Amino acid sequence: MSQISLPFDWSGHDASAVNSFLISDANQLAVRHLERWREWPVAASVLSGPPRSGRSILGRQFARLSGGTVIDDAERAGDETLFHAWNRAQLNKQPLLLIAQAQPQNWTVALPDLRSRLMAMPHLRIEEPDDALIRALIERGLASGGAPWSLDIVDWLHRRIERSYAAIAEVMGYLNAQSLSQRRKISVPFAKEALQGAGFLPIVWSDPEP
Repeated sequence: MSQISLPFDWSGHDASAVNSFLISDANQLAVRHLERWREWPVAASVLSGPPRSGRSILGRQFARLSGGTVIDDAERAGDETLFHAWNRAQLNKQPLLLIAQAQPQNWTVALPDLRSRLMAMPHLRIEEPDDALIRALIERGLASGGAPWSLDIVDWLHRRIERSYAAIAEVMGYLNAQSLSQRRKISVPFAKEALQGAGFLPIVWSDPEP
């Protein structure tokens, strides 16, 4: 696990206290590709990934580093917009990064010339978080939320939380909000009660684990 200096977008919380973007096996290929934009075979690439995976944050950092153009939600940008952006990138030798949730073969594209260009671009995908990244995101969600928490809650959540960026962000935001509003520490009993009541996670009261 390593870090680059980028704020991770925890909704509703100040990420400045933990201002780093966590790199793991789930996203390191994408990060390294963006760092090496000068070596791209064509002056354009596609970055896709699930919601809350940090793809837009990487795009903003890429634009600052390279001076290139970034089109977020590229699958909704329209054929003409993407086609002209690709042509400008090749003409001006300024890199173009298209960011989307879906992989480019799943986009709705009517222009055959655009589809062929999309298929020729390097495509990097951020995968759902691996175990190390899940643990790190839980720890950061707790650290950035401002509520007190017990050390054993990290392992407890790690074993149960849905393994997606969006779910981790939602659960951590909910626990922090409930903890602050009720003035209770985020402990295993508190988390079990709060998440069970809100319908999060497959947690049952007969769960034998602490």
